[in-house]
Amino acid sequence: MLRSLFSVGSFTLMSRVLGLVRDMLVASYLGSSMYSQAFLAAMRLPNMFRRIFGEGAFNSAFVPLFNRELTDHGVEEARSFASNTFCWLGMVLTLATAVIIPGMPWFAKILVAGFEPEKYAITVAYSRVMFSYLLCMALSAHLSGVLNSLGKFLLPAFAPVLLNVLMLIVLAVIVPLAHLSGNLYQVGLWLSCAVCAAGFAQLGMLWWACHRQGMTIRPSVPKMTPRVKRLLVIMGPAVVTAGVQQINATIGTQIASMQDHAVSFLGMADRLYQLPNGLIGVAFGVVLLPQITRLVRAGKEAEASKSMREGIAFAMLLTLPAAAALIAAGDEFVSVLFQRGRWTAADSHATGLAVAAYGFGLPAFVLTKVLLPGYFARENTRTPLKLALITVSVDVTCAVGLYFVFRQWGIGHFGVALATSIASWVNVGLLARGLRGFLQVDAQLLGRLLRTFISAALMGALLWFGTQWLAGWFAGGEWQRLTATAIVVTLGGILYAVLTLVTRATSIAELKAGFRRG
Repeated sequence: MLRSLFSVGSFTLMSRVLGLVRDMLVASYLGSSMYSQAFLAAMRLPNMFRRIFGEGAFNSAFVPLFNRELTDHGVEEARSFASNTFCWLGMVLTLATAVIIPGMPWFAKILVAGFEPEKYAITVAYSRVMFSYLLCMALSAHLSGVLNSLGKFLLPAFAPVLLNVLMLIVLAVIVPLAHLSGNLYQVGLWLSCAVCAAGFAQLGMLWWACHRQGMTIRPSVPKMTPRVKRLLVIMGPAVVTAGVQQINATIGTQIASMQDHAVSFLGMADRLYQLPNGLIGVAFGVVLLPQITRLVRAGKEAEASKSMREGIAFAMLLTLPAAAALIAAGDEFVSVLFQRGRWTAADSHATGLAVAAYGFGLPAFVLTKVLLPGYFARENTRTPLKLALITVSVDVTCAVGLYFVFRQWGIGHFGVALATSIASWVNVGLLARGLRGFLQVDAQLLGRLLRTFISAALMGALLWFGTQWLAGWFAGGEWQRLTATAIVVTLGGILYAVLTLVTRATSIAELKAGFRRG
């Protein structure tokens, strides 16, 4: 499992690092202006639909069924099923895009009803340009599911890199050469065009990769077969389930739009916590679903349960220190990454509060991705649906309540971020409870988690004391902040590595064995 995770994680890390560089430039050019808020809000709409209908619900239903076709009926039947579902997905999303783009002034209210008219009009304009990204990315997610089921993880993991590369070309090349830095509307518009172009580039690359694997997806008139009907039955509940974090994020954006600059603060905080969430959570979800599906299909439920326990242990080994770092040094991370140009120290502090709130929920975000394959591998999407509805109701209640509680101190956005984290922990508790008959949580796993938590907490304490000790550097120039961050992160990483070995949260032999098993 670790070898596959390393393959996915390497390209995911590349994508996230490039994404951070991109966001540093976006923050420098746009700051927390209305153009920044409009662009970040516009990005939310196609991303929400992509993650719910593309990566989330579709693949959670498609991958187990595709694996069944591959195992029971062979490559040709599996290819036919993949082509048919690709055509269905393409037709439905083309119709949806044709409806949503003209109706964008209404659909944008889902996200930013609190925006004033000028900011709202800019959001609508950016959204219209980049919304075809939805069509391309949902189809790309389908092709990624095919490749992942075949044990090919590299190119699907590399695909998001293209988005960041094209956006960096706009920010680092086109904007300076065209002298657009003073025209913030045009900067946002060019970025929106880059998002759209990246969708087509990713789709073409993944189609070629499937073709190379003998899974050529050919356009045809989609047919309503029994397999497609089964896919729709499973996918329906999964639309809500797999997209619960996106629904929560949308609720948060809607509420935060009532506070000036809050959408930018939450948007940049989202970028920062998504680095470990994407690197760890997405990688584990991608690798575990086909693996557990194959074991369940072979009747090896005990081995599937063991794989999930290993997934939980390794995921928390990587996630808990990241969460501790975000909580202990969120302000400092934001300042060193984004504080330049139009992005001020006050913006960094406000965003740092949201980063800490998301840090509290980071382990829950990752655990959700680890636990859901336990349901989807057995074609059970109804139970997660019921649990997701409960989670959304918790998020709405907490987001509204905490926003108004913290707004009196001018940090209503902190309450919104905290509500998302609380709701995600509720979701994890409900998901784990629903897997009691399948996931055997033993004393060994609980002991490892406790030792990992202690190691991460001690590392977090070191980071906090380090930021206080180097407070003067963090308040200084860009190079001073960068040097101080490098010092505390390096010392924290060394301490955590030593503590995990000393407390036996993991061992060198165990890590080597994980890589040998793939």
